[in-house]
Amino acid sequence: MYPAPFHYHRAHSVDEAVAMLSEIGEGARVLAGGQSLLPILKLRFDEPTDLVDIGRIAGLDRIDDSGDEVTIGALVTHRRIAASPLAAAIPVIGDCANGIADNQVRTRGTIGGSVSSGDPNCDWPALLHTLDARIVTQGPGGSRTLDINGFVADLYQTILQPGEIVTAIRLRKPGAASGGAYCGFKRCSPAYPTVSVGVQLTLKGNKVAAARVAAGSVGFVPTRLGDVEAVLEGQAVDAACIERAAEAAAAGVNPLEDTRGSAAFKRRVTAAMTARAIGIALRRANGETVKNKHEYY
Repeated sequence: MYPAPFHYHRAHSVDEAVAMLSEIGEGARVLAGGQSLLPILKLRFDEPTDLVDIGRIAGLDRIDDSGDEVTIGALVTHRRIAASPLAAAIPVIGDCANGIADNQVRTRGTIGGSVSSGDPNCDWPALLHTLDARIVTQGPGGSRTLDINGFVADLYQTILQPGEIVTAIRLRKPGAASGGAYCGFKRCSPAYPTVSVGVQLTLKGNKVAAARVAAGSVGFVPTRLGDVEAVLEGQAVDAACIERAAEAAAAGVNPLEDTRGSAAFKRRVTAAMTARAIGIALRRANGETVKNKHEYY
């Protein structure tokens, strides 16, 4: 199927893009890498009147590391993130970037596009919840910095205002004795995950001082699993603790039945992916180098 007809505009700066979007109005959509937007247009899930291409705006394709904090430009591709020192320094980021679709999509798709789409099946929004990321935007009223929690408001909807675009993602680097993992369960590489779970742990001694756990593809928005975090925090994590956390994860999601499985199936997959991610995150927090990749069925 082909997209409905639209007008194409190319912006050469963030200010120009914001001006174009504001002038065109509600019929405008932002085009970056196109890997989230174009399938939606081809399926006629959305029929915008105009596309504003920001893909050539200078400066939005940078990864800046200030030591304690990292800023990832909205136009940085999944492939560049996967190959960056950032992915090596924060393995959970490498898990996510390397597991997105196939090489073609990773080469074209951008982190900003993934976050902006409001698609609950996209990998980055769920993963970024585990790192307490902030979303930097610019719109007619100037620049804003928004918490990733609550940024996706509903299915394919974010809290971006009219004319506002994502320009960067910021996050603080995890400290010492920290480790994370992002685990997805997929039918095949190009497919969206049936379920994905991200975990980030910080240890103090042999106990979990802080935990962040989030799931994707289990509802209309990425799901922060606070009950799972509560099971882990303050505990010396053993097999029994991981089992309790996995069961809390299954109870904490309300997935929809679709072609990828029933709600009951997705709850059990959520439990399995949570247990797997916790195990890997714990080993990484203890200094072990652990390779990780999505599971396929």
